[in-house]
Amino acid sequence: MSSAISRIFSEGFRIFFLSAGLYGVFAGVAWGIWLASLDGLLPYDEQSYGMPPVMWHAHEMIFGYATAALGGFFLTAVPNWTGTPEVRARFVTVVALIWMAGRLAVWLSGSLSPTTVAIIDLSFVPILVLKIASQLIRRPKPQNMVFLYLLSLVWVANLMVHLEWIGITTDTLNTGVRAGLLTLCSMIAILGGRITPAFTRNAMKRDGVPEALWPVSNAPLEKAVMALALVLPLLVLTLGSVSLAGICALLLGGAQLMRMARWRAGWALRQPILIALHLGLMMLALGLLLWGSAVIGYGNEIGALHILGIGCVGGMTLAVMSRAALGHSGRPLVAPSPMAVGYGLMAAAALVRWLGSGLAGGYMTAMLTADGLWIAAIGLYLFSMWPALTGPRAAKHG
Repeated sequence: MSSAISRIFSEGFRIFFLSAGLYGVFAGVAWGIWLASLDGLLPYDEQSYGMPPVMWHAHEMIFGYATAALGGFFLTAVPNWTGTPEVRARFVTVVALIWMAGRLAVWLSGSLSPTTVAIIDLSFVPILVLKIASQLIRRPKPQNMVFLYLLSLVWVANLMVHLEWIGITTDTLNTGVRAGLLTLCSMIAILGGRITPAFTRNAMKRDGVPEALWPVSNAPLEKAVMALALVLPLLVLTLGSVSLAGICALLLGGAQLMRMARWRAGWALRQPILIALHLGLMMLALGLLLWGSAVIGYGNEIGALHILGIGCVGGMTLAVMSRAALGHSGRPLVAPSPMAVGYGLMAAAALVRWLGSGLAGGYMTAMLTADGLWIAAIGLYLFSMWPALTGPRAAKHG
């Protein structure tokens, strides 16, 4: 038992990807209980919390679940990018405990002072940034250094949420939540644009597909996506720039569709672990187009935000975490059947939640259904990846 715990805390991808899965299920169940209470299906005492449950839900999906996925990814990927040693188990343990303390503080916000909750919750990202900055500086490539900027924006967005909860501001919470989500989407646009065509290309090469049929990236288009992705969350953080941010989102969504047109998603359909990446980025493009349209007056903004939050962030985190867990634990890069089903359920959850936003009747049914699909998708991820995240590294495969 002790050796298993030591193993889990020994590498960033293990503890953080496991924590993301466990917390994703917990947060989904808690949200479902509250939704059921609105219909009188279950009792609920809102006085136990220091914030409205709707805001707890939004905050913890963005700054709880997603930041765990970020922690596992960057602590694992950055040493590979820079050729620096792997992060020591002691640091992994400390920073993981800080992330967990943040989740506990937010959950217990009804009995803690808002300032205490903010201090604990805001501690994780700066420590993560300092650590990866110390590694990136060894080989400071601009395409990697931009993630320090985006992680900093995640922290600023979270700060804006806490400032309103503390009572220092009166109008920064909604901005902070949207900025946090769109910053995650910007990271996915940049990182997904790097790994999705590359992984697809590698798989096609292994299968002997002629090079003329491999995914193609257009350099000017890639630069445009990078620029738009870096600007979008900053526009959202700048109060009063919502319409401009909407236009930026429309441009980024359109550019995302254009770049994906030549990434051979049709060929990737034969490999769930690949198509999951393409699907997550398709949700990114769709969500950006819907959100951009909504903020300039056409469509439902809440539905669009859930396409981004569930379909893009949820879908891409499952795709990247499962692939990284398999690869870094020495296992073949083949998604187990339950994991492949999980990819599909996550996309279905996003679509159900989006459709439910426009329903006059059946809204609560759609909400509960989407929540159930989210829980099932994350549950299948935990079931499929448990050996890779908690077990010994597998023997090298041929």
